[in-house]
Amino acid sequence: MQLTQIQTLAQTLSANVSNVIVGKEDVIEKLLIAIIASGHILLEDVPGTGKTLLAKAMAKSLHCSFKRIQFTPDLLPSDLSGINYYNQKQSEFEFRPGPLFTNILLADEINRATPRTQSSLLECMEERQVSIDGETRVLEGPFLVIATQNPVENQGTFPLPEAQLDRFLFKVKMGYPTTEEGLHILKRFKDGNPLDQITSVAEADTIIAAQQHYSKVAISDEVLFYLLKIVERTRTHSEVATGVSPRGSQALLKASQVHAILRGRDFVTPDDVKRMAKPVLAHRIMVKGSYRARYEAAESIIDSILQEVTVPTEPELVNYE
Repeated sequence: MQLTQIQTLAQTLSANVSNVIVGKEDVIEKLLIAIIASGHILLEDVPGTGKTLLAKAMAKSLHCSFKRIQFTPDLLPSDLSGINYYNQKQSEFEFRPGPLFTNILLADEINRATPRTQSSLLECMEERQVSIDGETRVLEGPFLVIATQNPVENQGTFPLPEAQLDRFLFKVKMGYPTTEEGLHILKRFKDGNPLDQITSVAEADTIIAAQQHYSKVAISDEVLFYLLKIVERTRTHSEVATGVSPRGSQALLKASQVHAILRGRDFVTPDDVKRMAKPVLAHRIMVKGSYRARYEAAESIIDSILQEVTVPTEPELVNYE
């Protein structure tokens, strides 16, 4: 697959999802970047801002299997992965797969599940496999977790641990619509739900091909060094208790490569790294102080680091094949 074909694929998906979601082009773009880069995305905001609707619209735009799990405190790991049950007719144990065995998994209100259940997602998100009763089962690609959480409620919620947050490529806030966008939403949903009208515009094989070829995007040593200096600065910042891990630097590289494709380029620039730095890195930083203000402080720290680290002078730009 050519890089121009990946760009066209992203534009087609974005236009299809925009038939349902109003005015969230930046959030839709990040979701597309996560899909192409084989990453996962955490959508966070107050109820009613369209988190679940966005996930459903993207799932319907892809000709892939889709499962939704409503996370609750009584949800067990086996409710996600599946169980081996005894079939009396066959007189043997059979495996009944859980909702993890899908292409797109919507983990709704993920922070309402207990840490035990949250930890059951670690293996499948990182290694695309599930271990059940000593047997490892590989998940069919593409595999994407779209998780949502409400940041304002504390009763009955369990904050995601750092290891879980580190599995997400992006953490994105939906945000409230503007007055004009709100008017469009009322008009669009006045006579029904437009989600019922959209159809799939991309096959699973096309997504897999895009995931296999986006890494063709070139990045110079100067830009790589710039990316690495940003990550390393999070580890030495005075307000940071724990900085970004090597997994985070790899995530920033992948997101920057896909962002370059969506901008019509086959090479990464410092601007690509800057645009992706906050949504990729902020949730991976453990800031000193209270948990409630941690993410907002992390975003400010990333902004200050981007101002401190010297942007490289890009050499003559060349097209890479």
